[in-house]
Amino acid sequence: MEQLHGGFTLELCQGAFPLSTDSMVLADFVRVPKGSRVLDLGSGCATLGLLLCAKQDACTVVGMELDPAAHAMALDNIRRNHLEHRLFNLCADVREIVSQFPPGQFSLCVSNPPYFSAGFASQSYPQARQTQTLSLPELFAAAAHGLQYGGDFYLVHKPEQLACLFVQACAHGLEPKRLRLLRHRSDGPVSLVLLQCRKGGKSGLAWEELALFDSTGVPTQDYRRIYHS
Repeated sequence: MEQLHGGFTLELCQGAFPLSTDSMVLADFVRVPKGSRVLDLGSGCATLGLLLCAKQDACTVVGMELDPAAHAMALDNIRRNHLEHRLFNLCADVREIVSQFPPGQFSLCVSNPPYFSAGFASQSYPQARQTQTLSLPELFAAAAHGLQYGGDFYLVHKPEQLACLFVQACAHGLEPKRLRLLRHRSDGPVSLVLLQCRKGGKSGLAWEELALFDSTGVPTQDYRRIYHS
């Protein structure tokens, strides 16, 4: 059982991807105005949903999760934290979003998507983290369908895929607006990228960098903010 900010708790089913840096830094990166209706693509056990509900108490989050076990645990997490009125989870394939929602139903979309390729090396990762489950073109197509005009899509990914992220965003009418480069140590390589794209947005990209630890291994102010420590 993981203890989250805001007094919420997160339980993970067997085989689920653990609470990770990806989810924590993405929740910190997302800007959630009051009254936002958020779509979480590949919601797992509702990790991001819980983090966003803790961040903004006047938002609604709807998750889509393919795996039945993760979906069942998401429902348990929602009930345990008494969030039935604003956190919801569907057992559904993100690639079939058109059959689930009319276009433009959400003001925000978030995703901690799969980015491990299929093959021998991917066997240590659950299906939810593998790209054959959901490709980048499919992910961006789903976000573009779900978002209203002017809505924002936030995701976290590996830095080596940054060019592909830009290509897919532009191909689906989602203009890259904000980029965060994340290093685990200030003197180390970029380990994650966080990207905000706006449906129908004008050109213009702001970028920022942060590190979780300084060169001696001491947690930074950014780390303490992200982990509420």
